[in-house]
Amino acid sequence: MSLSDSELPRTEDEWRVRLSPEEFRVLRQAGTEAPWTGEYVDTKTPGVYHCRACGLELFRSQDKFDSHCGWPSFDDAIPGAVKEIPDNTLGMRRVEIRCARCDSHLGHVFEGEGFTPKDTRHCVNSVSVRLEPSAG
Repeated sequence: MSLSDSELPRTEDEWRVRLSPEEFRVLRQAGTEAPWTGEYVDTKTPGVYHCRACGLELFRSQDKFDSHCGWPSFDDAIPGAVKEIPDNTLGMRRVEIRCARCDSHLGHVFEGEGFTPKDTRHCVNSVSVRLEPSAG
């Protein structure tokens, strides 16, 4: 279910009606789900992960890897789907990732950890995405 630009909520009150309380807390208020609790932490199903708020394609399952951090991790995003924003909250320097279409919070991106040859980890809240399994 991908929303057209004209169907996207325009206010936070409209988002609050469309999303569950937990989805709203994470996607619209930049919350974080508890580690190891998300539905996609261990998922190996082939498919595409979409923004749970607007339906934009964000990540492909072939880019998902086991980082053992407690959240789904991807070493790449679909080009142009994710925007990066400096995040200096919690007394540290991080880079927040948001949906490029609806500006919903997805998680954070980390580089230089050495988990994959791409050396990048998009650490994503399961509640921020929805997996559309591949056909067949």
